[in-house]
Amino acid sequence: MPCLLLLNGSLVKTVRFKDPAYIGDPINAIRIYNELEVDELVFLDIMATPEGRRPPFEILEEIASECFMPVAYGGGIRTIEDIRTIFRLGVEKVVLNTQAILDPELVRAAAARFGNQSIVASIDARRTKEGLEVFTHGGRQATGRRPAEVAMALAQAGAGEIFLNSIDRDGTMTGYDVDLIRSVVGSVSVPVIACGGAGTVEHLGQAVKEGGAAAVAAGSMVVYFGRNRAVLINVPEKEELDAALS
Repeated sequence: MPCLLLLNGSLVKTVRFKDPAYIGDPINAIRIYNELEVDELVFLDIMATPEGRRPPFEILEEIASECFMPVAYGGGIRTIEDIRTIFRLGVEKVVLNTQAILDPELVRAAAARFGNQSIVASIDARRTKEGLEVFTHGGRQATGRRPAEVAMALAQAGAGEIFLNSIDRDGTMTGYDVDLIRSVVGSVSVPVIACGGAGTVEHLGQAVKEGGAAAVAAGSMVVYFGRNRAVLINVPEKEELDAALS
């Protein structure tokens, strides 16, 4: 599934959560992904939480009205009312990251109110001297906690899926952090979606077959083409995906 980053209403792509590069208009990208028949789209507003902003509801309404496939959204979500508004706009899933880790009761309340199938808990992790560590606020604040520990707590709180992103691999197109994926998959019974590092269809297969991920998300791989990273909205052919994942 394409993971698309929003910044001030535009699509951008980061490398290791830094240096956002302009990609284009999200609605134009959605129309192309509609034609390519992707399974699901994930939109993350990368500055909503660091800047203390609420989700961009007007943009989300436009996104939901254009999408032919299910949409998940994360960024700036702090309350049950935020979640209710997002669902009313036509978005199928919410992605809770910083607020979920700071306040797991939000996950519990949201799952009870809307169903755990619509609540995705997101974990951003990087490698430090102490090992794998979870960071919040767009990768800016260390928690001192391990990804597996956080995943267990969020799954127990009611999250229906874990969206696991490697800060170290983000935008590098060098492959997923398979050890990170494996550590989280082994700690929870809910599906884990791997993100961060996809550059080839072989990488997608590694995340699933070696890491145990239930699904894979990709950013740079589906917005860039070629060595020079020319902007081109794309997805691998179904035959390629089937071969890599079988």
